[in-house]
Amino acid sequence: MKTELLYLTYVTALTGLLWVPYILDRLAAWGLTDTVGYPDNPKPQSPWAQRLKKAHANAVENLVVFAALVLAAQAAGVTSAAVATAAVVYFWARVVHALVYALGIPWLRTLAFAVGFVCQAVVAWQIFAH
Repeated sequence: MKTELLYLTYVTALTGLLWVPYILDRLAAWGLTDTVGYPDNPKPQSPWAQRLKKAHANAVENLVVFAALVLAAQAAGVTSAAVATAAVVYFWARVVHALVYALGIPWLRTLAFAVGFVCQAVVAWQIFAH
């Protein structure tokens, strides 16, 4: 498997699992009945869980762009060290983004997001330059 496809798989798996910690926090804060139901006035979740839920939404939004670019590059036969490196760096940027978002570290969160965006731009540039 090409590096960019492997790391697309890693990013997808990470994104698919980010909900687990904040749902566990929801279980602890709300209890099972309210977690699986529709409580009228739910208790607030832990601040870290609220932030991780936002990080998860951001990861989903950006996965759409990243996946489309990586798959378009594959379909066009665009494979290079730049695409592979961008995929690896994108994965680690998303890991850092989720962690620092949950921890409430704003400058690093923004930097991690920006690194991920640059990785998307690198893949797009490689497609356009092909």
